[in-house]
Amino acid sequence: MITPVLIQLFEEGLNKLTEEMNAYPDDASMWLVKEGINNSGGNLCLHLTGNLQHFLGSVLNDSGYVRNREAEFKVKNIVKGKLLNEIEEARKAVKDTLEQVSKRQLDNNYPLPINGEMVNTEYFLVYLLSHLNYHIGQINYHRRLVGQQPA
Repeated sequence: MITPVLIQLFEEGLNKLTEEMNAYPDDASMWLVKEGINNSGGNLCLHLTGNLQHFLGSVLNDSGYVRNREAEFKVKNIVKGKLLNEIEEARKAVKDTLEQVSKRQLDNNYPLPINGEMVNTEYFLVYLLSHLNYHIGQINYHRRLVGQQPA
């Protein structure tokens, strides 16, 4: 079954997300937005943790997590410690869910339509992993961009 591989890859991604957030020089730099960049590293972190807690924890594992996607992009100036806690909550949701998901669940459609279409659960889990890593790359770019001082 693919779940042990997914657990390992999500764990690696969440470790990288933690490293990226810890690499910001201070809390304020996580929330800076420069011209040409739509989202701060802090907002992308909130988006990723909300995404995983919703789609894995809440939808597949009935965790009770209630997502506010709009707030993931509007809330600002949360301290790094709170963001790191959200990463740990997402890690727990991922592991708890994937340890319990059955082969039958993986083979069936995901319970919610994604972009208006029903998709296979296994496919959607791989998609969520690629989504995580895509945004981690954006956070890495953002962190390096805001860390540069003008000449």
